[in-house]
Amino acid sequence: MPTFVFDETSLIAPLGLIVLKGAEKLGKLVDDFLVKWFNETVAKGKSARKKDTFIIKSACPRFTTGDGKGMIEDSVRGHDLYFLVDVGNYNVKYPLFGSMNSMSPDDHFADLKRLIGAAGGKAERITVIMPSLYGGRQHKRNSRESLDCAQMLQELFDMGVKDIVTFDAHDPRVQNAVPLMGFDNFFPTYQILKALLKNFPDVKLTQDNFMIVSPDEGAMSRNIFYASVLGVELGMFYKRRDYANVIDGRNKIVAHEYIGIDVKDKDIFVADDIIATGDSVLRLCQDLKEKGAKRIFLMATYTLFTEGVERFDEAFNNGLFTAVIGTNLTYIKEELSTRKWFVCADLSKYIAYIIASCNQNKSVSPLLNSADRIHELIGRTQK
Repeated sequence: MPTFVFDETSLIAPLGLIVLKGAEKLGKLVDDFLVKWFNETVAKGKSARKKDTFIIKSACPRFTTGDGKGMIEDSVRGHDLYFLVDVGNYNVKYPLFGSMNSMSPDDHFADLKRLIGAAGGKAERITVIMPSLYGGRQHKRNSRESLDCAQMLQELFDMGVKDIVTFDAHDPRVQNAVPLMGFDNFFPTYQILKALLKNFPDVKLTQDNFMIVSPDEGAMSRNIFYASVLGVELGMFYKRRDYANVIDGRNKIVAHEYIGIDVKDKDIFVADDIIATGDSVLRLCQDLKEKGAKRIFLMATYTLFTEGVERFDEAFNNGLFTAVIGTNLTYIKEELSTRKWFVCADLSKYIAYIIASCNQNKSVSPLLNSADRIHELIGRTQK
């Protein structure tokens, strides 16, 4: 992507970035790009001074009882505000009756509402950048269940939020809960392929050497896109579940059945939105290796590893997969970031493009469609 050009005449309002606790690292990277672009374009004129940062200082202090409040330390009157929140960062802690308590998605969402409330309705416009949607995995009702994600969206709409920016939503149809609020669902496809080719330049993205495999029917749409834009074959695994019993809130997988052409001697790319426990993806790797697959590259937008990385260490040492490619859209535990099999794709520049475009009321459609950039990347690297 080229350097972004701020057009001073099209800025709808002064830009402000409010970064919640737990998203500071990503927020700093995003802010650095925005400051650089602004100072290279708008600040060159006589009417604007150079910016040091767009981040508006804020805090959500808590009492020892666990009660909290939101505080914004600078004026936000008339600003175009962007709230960046990572609801999945469990590494943030706060004191609770003498003990340190890890923040849950509920706590992060509560802090987001506190800071929106602290703005007091004085902002020109409010956009929430929530890469991992709160309650995103509880997006539909199968029995007498809550609809957490839909309720969250309605709460933010009632508080005056104009737009939600998210990445690789588990089911983007949840936006139907707020038909009058903007809902932009972006995908890190270009950044993921860029990271793959940078770290494994010998990968040949051709039908004879490369293939996409969907881990289940729910991930087919994202894998269809990869297969279509690369012009390679697509296979999938069908997860047969035991719907008679629920264990840990989900139906146990009783069988994996592969559907597709032969994977023998091919590099395999598997894309999903989340790696949580990793049970199913490791079973997939075992099945593909037994079928003669060459290298297996696992991709997940959110690499959570809720039960640790030790089993993946063992699987990697046994040659079951070559790499796991994730993003920095949510917290990456230190033990994961130091693994030689883990590759992180940086999405900070992409988020900065989204913010800068929206701040000038420019269309984000070119940012939603990454096919042209992927083709340009392939033409530049596949020689």
